[in-house]
Amino acid sequence: MNQTEAAWAALNRAATAAAGRRIDGLFAAEPGRLARLTLDAAGLEIDLSKQPWSLADLSVMLDLARASGVETARDRLFAGEIVNATEGRPALHMALRAPDGADFRAGGRPVSGEVEASRAAMKAFADAVRSGAKAGCTGKPFRAIVHIGIGGSDLGPRLVWEALKPLDPPIDLRFAANVDPAELAQALTGLDPAETMVVTVSKTFTTLETLTNAETARAWLRASLGTASDSHLVAVSAAPDKAQAFGVPADQVFGFWDWVGGRYSIWSAVGLSCAVALGWDVFARFQAGAWAMDEHFRAAPLDRNAPVLLALAHVFNRNGLSRPIRAVVPYAQRLRLFAAFLQQLEMESNGKRVTAAGQPVPHATAASVFGDAGTNGQHAFFQLLHQGTDIVPVDILAVREGSEGDPAAQAKLLANAVAQAEALMVGRPPAETPDPQRAFPGDRPSSFVLLDRLDPERLGALIALYEHKVFVEGVLWGINSFDQWGVELGKTLAARVLGELEGGPPGAHDPSTAALIARLRSQR
Repeated sequence: MNQTEAAWAALNRAATAAAGRRIDGLFAAEPGRLARLTLDAAGLEIDLSKQPWSLADLSVMLDLARASGVETARDRLFAGEIVNATEGRPALHMALRAPDGADFRAGGRPVSGEVEASRAAMKAFADAVRSGAKAGCTGKPFRAIVHIGIGGSDLGPRLVWEALKPLDPPIDLRFAANVDPAELAQALTGLDPAETMVVTVSKTFTTLETLTNAETARAWLRASLGTASDSHLVAVSAAPDKAQAFGVPADQVFGFWDWVGGRYSIWSAVGLSCAVALGWDVFARFQAGAWAMDEHFRAAPLDRNAPVLLALAHVFNRNGLSRPIRAVVPYAQRLRLFAAFLQQLEMESNGKRVTAAGQPVPHATAASVFGDAGTNGQHAFFQLLHQGTDIVPVDILAVREGSEGDPAAQAKLLANAVAQAEALMVGRPPAETPDPQRAFPGDRPSSFVLLDRLDPERLGALIALYEHKVFVEGVLWGINSFDQWGVELGKTLAARVLGELEGGPPGAHDPSTAALIARLRSQR
């Protein structure tokens, strides 16, 4: 048995002991528990004391991190080494939010200068649009942006806009990701083409859903303004020739790099729509918050490192206690999309069944993630969290200071966040109620992440916290967190099926698929 195998065996023994005790009992047994399991990082306060591990278990988990080479892997990540082996690429999204003067290298090649030039171009464009110096083809200033992308080209920008947008924005930002024509129709409804910019985000500029929506939006502009409206088109792509062939002016094509994975790309020109609609200062502060978390992750010792400890808590639940589902509940309406964002970040990154070396993973990997904004979720799925037959760990996020509205309502929101975490852990024993339906078993774990304010810096730090958490989990499981081959097969088959639905010759399919295609063809 090697060191890593021994560390996993120790985790299993620790989890067996943890299954036989209650979380709330640990506070009396461990007087220093709260201080040891609470930490500040980049403006976030993180409380992991309601997790099922003891302080001795924490030591076991830290041994697992060391045995798995987390520190070495972290150094390789920041050094720009090839950590995405199946695609032969670094994963250097940290370079995108580093301050000017940084010296990041991707595979040994300097890239910080390119990043700074891209940022300067983004800033100049955002400032020009917001000032009216960059206007539409009729001379009217832009009052709306329709952002077209999917996956990482949509979820990150959509989350940032929802979290930070003003109540009455001078530039409205709308999104279309789904190839379902209803989404783009809703995004375009009520807009004046003369005042609307269309930003298409696609690394390859070949993605079916994105190009379909982009073609429809271009036709909508041209129907009103003619081909002069092509000056309203903006593209973010690693294939500038394809974007220009589509009609996007060359000086309105913004690039990004193959060492930036889609779900880590909000920090690049993929965030251009947000930089324009929110203003460059807001976007720069957002990047700075993420960089503060990068510095924490890179420098903090493992036992006081927020992404590392958050990852270890999740692995203790997922692997030690066989809990395959996790809920994420932000008690902030502006963060209501955070669970959806994490679904891609975590499940696409770590939903793997083979190691980076191509061997079967000997451990369970990513948990399924779901959630909604509190207090809405309390009236939907919290019944299962409190009294269901499965124990579902919960990440609770809260914001101390509300950004708008009634302070009394904000206090009620915070009261619910704190009370739910307490109720999950403490429960209500049968002795307190004669009605079994009103008893709560408790002993249900949660992590609590508190932001002073929902401002650009803390939002950036929050996203970076989970990015690095995902990376640490991938190292522990021995998988490549930066490829996503699982999304490819269905896309390939969809192109084949589309040809048949449009009248092409039938292909070879299983009986059920062949019947569905025949049924849909008969209805066209």
